[in-house]
Amino acid sequence: MTETRPYRPNVGIALLNAEGLVFLGRRFRDDGPEIILPGLEWQMPQGGVDAGEDLQAAARRELWEETGIRDADILGESGWLTYEFPPFEDPNHRLAHFRGQRQKWFAMRFKGREADIDPVTPRNGQPAEFDAWRWERLERVPDLVVPFRREVYRAVAQAFVMFAA
Repeated sequence: MTETRPYRPNVGIALLNAEGLVFLGRRFRDDGPEIILPGLEWQMPQGGVDAGEDLQAAARRELWEETGIRDADILGESGWLTYEFPPFEDPNHRLAHFRGQRQKWFAMRFKGREADIDPVTPRNGQPAEFDAWRWERLERVPDLVVPFRREVYRAVAQAFVMFAA
């Protein structure tokens, strides 16, 4: 059977600190097809793009919604990357009519203070996705995420390696 559902437009953020380490948030719950697996709860901030929304503006909004961070400079962006959702059987879920995500990733340099990072406070009416965070080496990130995201994370790590040096 041919898959006819579209990909959901999405942005991702590789937020790097001054030492070249990337921000990871620990997901604490599943959200439909966006599952977490024991030991693989980590991911970089990402989220959907609203109709007509500028991609850089969407990346800044998602970064703020998921982390509370507003002070970051855009360093670069990836080409379009896609991943498929794992099988999911709830036809009423908000992501059910998508086959996966089509993402544009942005490398950003964190310019704020770590005390400003707050992933647990809900923003814009969105529930918190992360209950903890840490800095990690970019090349290690693909091994810390759920398998269905790994190829995208490898491509992101390769695309932004120059910003992590």
